[in-house]
Amino acid sequence: MIGSVVYELAPTPNNPRNSEGSFGRAPDGSILFVYNRYTEGQADDAKADLAVLTSRDDGRSWENSGIILSADDLGAMNLMGSSLLTLDNGDFLLFYLFRSKTNRLNMFFRKCLSPDGLKWGNPSVCISHEGYYVVNSDRVIKLESGRLIIPAAFHRNGPSVDGKGDIMDSVAETLYYYSDNNGAYWDVSNKLNLPYTAYFTSGLQEPGVIELGNGILYGWARTDTGRQYEMFSLDSGSTWTTPQPSRFTSPLSPLSMKRLPDGRIIAVWNPIPIYNGRKEVINGVWTGGRSPLVYAISSDNGKTFSSPIVIEDDENCGYCYTAIFAGEKNLSLAYCAGGPGDSTCLARIRIRNIPYDELLIK
Repeated sequence: MIGSVVYELAPTPNNPRNSEGSFGRAPDGSILFVYNRYTEGQADDAKADLAVLTSRDDGRSWENSGIILSADDLGAMNLMGSSLLTLDNGDFLLFYLFRSKTNRLNMFFRKCLSPDGLKWGNPSVCISHEGYYVVNSDRVIKLESGRLIIPAAFHRNGPSVDGKGDIMDSVAETLYYYSDNNGAYWDVSNKLNLPYTAYFTSGLQEPGVIELGNGILYGWARTDTGRQYEMFSLDSGSTWTTPQPSRFTSPLSPLSMKRLPDGRIIAVWNPIPIYNGRKEVINGVWTGGRSPLVYAISSDNGKTFSSPIVIEDDENCGYCYTAIFAGEKNLSLAYCAGGPGDSTCLARIRIRNIPYDELLIK
């Protein structure tokens, strides 16, 4: 396999799930990886804190730096969905989702107060509307103009007919929140829906975005149609085109994209849809059909991509929710990699370090 595995966070009885995180460079130059550390159960709404790992050698080794935000301390059901971002004014920000109840999920951010990135200031709200807004980890971006963009998926929800619980619509609408004043105020784009939604159960889930240049943005979202859907913005995220099928085939699993230091774009995803009896549970482990995990590179600003290269391909495991960090000489990838003994692919995090000269695509 390409590169090498340099760190792994396996589940334990007191820590049954580690999943989904984001990389960022702290003010002191170290690289941080903030992730969801679950303490009670493996469900998405189980109790979870935000924990952090630190690397001081360009992602080749990592040390556990502990909990930075505690769900108990903040009165949350759980904390998740982190993104780390450095603003043009030098502020280092942590974005995260705060779950106040099963069907309410909102996004906040905090400013870093210490050079090592382990102390954070008071929260500021980004998405305050009542409801359930999913923002994947490692998704918030800053444009060249300084505008901040949050890709979010909104799921309608409410009490069940019998009044004994809550229900949530799996069909999601995609929205892009944006701020031109470093997060002091947020506006939101037009709503985006999957065409012919009545025929599918996903809608546009877990969206992402990357800047192509000249105010043009490329957005995407996972679907249960057998591929990612794509949309474009010609005005830096204020409005978006009608979503359409993209070249990226996949099961209902997320796609990740980032810029490399040389300007190329790297995409990481699962390319095989669920079809012809392909299994989502293998030997008691929910994998979601999320194997293999591959990457491809575009050298022409997303017009074309190289043939996929395999990162992981064990069909007994599932690989997903990839965070990408472009270091000085190495690329770091962190992703869920649960397999036999983990119950779900979402229980285990793996960090892979890849020297740029091993990416194999020139």
